[in-house]
Amino acid sequence: MTNKKPDADVTRDWQATQGQKSAATRLRLFALLCWIVAIGGEIAGIYLLYQHKFDHGNMPLLIGLLVGIAVFAIAGNLLWKAANTHDPARASDTARFFFQNQLGAIITLIAFLPLLFLILTDKDMDPETKKIAGGVGVVLAVIAALTGVSYHPPSVEQYTQDMNACATQIKTGQPTTACSPDVATQAKEIAADSSTVTAATKDAAHPAGQDVVYWIAPENGAKKSTTPHVFHLCSGVSPLKGKSVNSGSVTKAYAQNAVRITKQIGMEQKQCGFAVSQ
Repeated sequence: MTNKKPDADVTRDWQATQGQKSAATRLRLFALLCWIVAIGGEIAGIYLLYQHKFDHGNMPLLIGLLVGIAVFAIAGNLLWKAANTHDPARASDTARFFFQNQLGAIITLIAFLPLLFLILTDKDMDPETKKIAGGVGVVLAVIAALTGVSYHPPSVEQYTQDMNACATQIKTGQPTTACSPDVATQAKEIAADSSTVTAATKDAAHPAGQDVVYWIAPENGAKKSTTPHVFHLCSGVSPLKGKSVNSGSVTKAYAQNAVRITKQIGMEQKQCGFAVSQ
């Protein structure tokens, strides 16, 4: 028997929490510092080349500079990629998505290529030093650049799918295989709101409750509101009087930028004719 994976609900977009944004900011600052040191090492190497410090020896110093550039470039790349897991870009924003996820490789090439070019074209450098240092530099540049490449970068869209799959698993009691730390907090909020609505909308016709809520409709026929709203238990509650109202599941409400269930559960149960929760 084949187990068919249920389609993920289309709900609100995933958004980084304040904690995730703070962690990403710290990691990016450390990454930038590492890259600055790497580029500083390159500048030092270029200066020493122009001072002809490597014309007749000093190969260990040159190789040491190349290794140092690689170490700091790789450290920056790993820190930057870790930051992107906390606060990814949108795949739909093609340019930003590319540069945010491949910035490490770009910076690494900037930190290596000018120095390598000068080493390999230096007519005054000892041929053996040029050959060994150039070869080591090329290998280090390739290794460091590859650590900066994101082959399967995270995105807001991916995290949104994961978050909704996680919420579905929580609501249906399935194993929470999609609930990574990056999406679990928001998924729990969605599942909790769904449970709250079901518990609050019990009546004689629906003793198990309903997954139907009501919210202010987006303006001018838009699919999604630009203003966040709360959603309510029925269309007759006081906050919705005189308003254009949409209805649907909790997940559909989230898709139109509703952000949470109303906090006036007891009042709305009375206005809607549902049994008041004890």
